[in-house]
Amino acid sequence: MLREGKEACPFVEDSFSRFLSQSNIYGLCQAGEQELLAASLKGRVVSFRYQDLQQKIRPVAKEVQFTYIPVDAEIVSIDAFNKSPPNRGLVVGITFIKDSGDKATPFLNIYCDYEPGSEFNLESIAQSCLNLELQFTPFQLYHTEVSCGDGCSETVFLLSGHDQRIHLYKENASLHQFEEQPVERLFPELQELPSNVLWLDVLSIPGGRRLTAFGCQNGCVGLALVDQTIPEVVQSWRVQQDSPISTVVLFPLQTRAEPVDSVDSAGQDRCDYTGYNLLVTSTIEMAVVYRDIQECGVSNPMCLPESDKCDAVLCALVTDLDFDGQKELLLGTYGQELLCYKLQHAVKGEEGRFQLLWRRSFKSPVLSIIYLDLTGDGLRELAILTLKGLHILQHSLTSTADLVLQRLADKISKTTGSDVQPIPERETSEWDKQSALSN
Repeated sequence: MLREGKEACPFVEDSFSRFLSQSNIYGLCQAGEQELLAASLKGRVVSFRYQDLQQKIRPVAKEVQFTYIPVDAEIVSIDAFNKSPPNRGLVVGITFIKDSGDKATPFLNIYCDYEPGSEFNLESIAQSCLNLELQFTPFQLYHTEVSCGDGCSETVFLLSGHDQRIHLYKENASLHQFEEQPVERLFPELQELPSNVLWLDVLSIPGGRRLTAFGCQNGCVGLALVDQTIPEVVQSWRVQQDSPISTVVLFPLQTRAEPVDSVDSAGQDRCDYTGYNLLVTSTIEMAVVYRDIQECGVSNPMCLPESDKCDAVLCALVTDLDFDGQKELLLGTYGQELLCYKLQHAVKGEEGRFQLLWRRSFKSPVLSIIYLDLTGDGLRELAILTLKGLHILQHSLTSTADLVLQRLADKISKTTGSDVQPIPERETSEWDKQSALSN
């Protein structure tokens, strides 16, 4: 049920894949350009992608048999990345806990095939395993790029644990395997953590620098500006909240390269879309965005209204969903709601504020969100992992086509100086819906 003033969700559901056992907030990742991996607690990993079957694009969910994961193991987290050029290959990391009867033993398995022609073959990769026994209970498994001394970059795994540390796993190229290395060598900002880290995010920014943010079990949020070339912490900030932090996301609001006009056509001040921001969600409190963190640190908070009304926020995504160049904020909640926010234009003398644009309900808690092009048509889909399975939401093809035609008309009008009639909005018929789903 939409409240007055709220828009309808602009996505339609294309498919739903039910899992035999539930997943968690660390259980979904992208594997390559057009494939997802979803892990359930009972030792199962499912690959999801679209295939051309009988001249139609169909969703296909298939279990992948990763070696050295017992059937009774509980998978905690999964992550994957393509190696940074000039290296080649897909790397998959899976953490799990094996019940040995008298004790539970945690492991990290890293899968990577070095044979030419098999570097991106998921079935082959799943058989090439480096099995590492852990001395701590794992949480989030995360990958990020780091700068190498020769000007190249390399992708590494960062794994948080219940030992109040972040563990770094880096590839040893000569041995063809990953090894744990001291995290402070590459990430000095991740030393002396105040509590167990539940969520970590790293964002490279111009000038050879990066922003690193982490959210802790005790409610502490850490933020650091780091010179990657040394590496050295340039500046750091901490803020204490009252409940465990579920996600932190670093982001710029603007996606397009050209600057946004400071004043709109109505003469009102536009929001400041420049700079970097930090979204923080927690299990009890309202979600908050810290604006312009390079200049203000965590001293300029902006709350997201109604974000604490749907139980705990479990996941978040920041991306441009309506193709206008400014990003929207998506929150997934334990209360089975997906909430979408956007920063609204400021009235003169007042600061712009985030507004709840639309919401969509699911039949179980929302655990994870990824926005990617699964069908290869240039238009991305929303992959929503819930407690029961994986939902794939697509943009309405009718409204997207109308937007493309309208923008073409606007471009022609600006180029020629002549007025072009706006494209009238069409009502989506049932045939349009079925045609869009079948194509």
